Amino acid sequence: MKRLLDILLAAIGILPALAVICLVVILIRRGSPGPGLLRQARVGRDEQVFTCFKLRTMYVDTPDRPSHEVGRVAITPIGAFLRRTKLDELPQLINILRSEMSFVGPRPCLPSQIALIEARRRHGVSHLRPGITGVSQVAGVDMSDPERLARLDATYLDQMTTARDLQLIIQTVLGSGRGDRVKS
Repeated sequence: MKRLLDILLAAIGILPALAVICLVVILIRRGSPGPGLLRQARVGRDEQVFTCFKLRTMYVDTPDRPSHEVGRVAITPIGAFLRRTKLDELPQLINILRSEMSFVGPRPCLPSQIALIEARRRHGVSHLRPGITGVSQVAGVDMSDPERLARLDATYLDQMTTARDLQLIIQTVLGSGRGDRVKS
């Protein structure tokens, strides 16, 4: 049922999202040099690496590290808005349609985030398809504390229902977990 809901919602949302993505890509490129769309290696279900699509929120020369490690100075002016509104995640509808992601699940991490990958493995979270939103995002917990994040993500294992997914999606749309958790 979860996968069916993912496909249905992504298929409905992809055309309007593409229009927004195209507009935002233009705004990103006007605000800073470089591509508007970012393709980044991320760790997915069963620790398989996949290409995750996002709208670029950081300057091009920013190292490929977790947001909490690079600081606010790396975020472009439009990037701060995109992160706050979660619009930077819109291209991940493609990842959902490709079965690499779900609407709800643990956020996919970078392959370099070994401590988080290991913590998720210990807590059984690595078997989940990563999501655009999830328990940790709604709670406002970032990836700077891998063990805490993995424990919180693991609570979803016992709560995985269509109703819970819809609740987490609605909470995300309404602004739960909103804000930029990047350290200065």
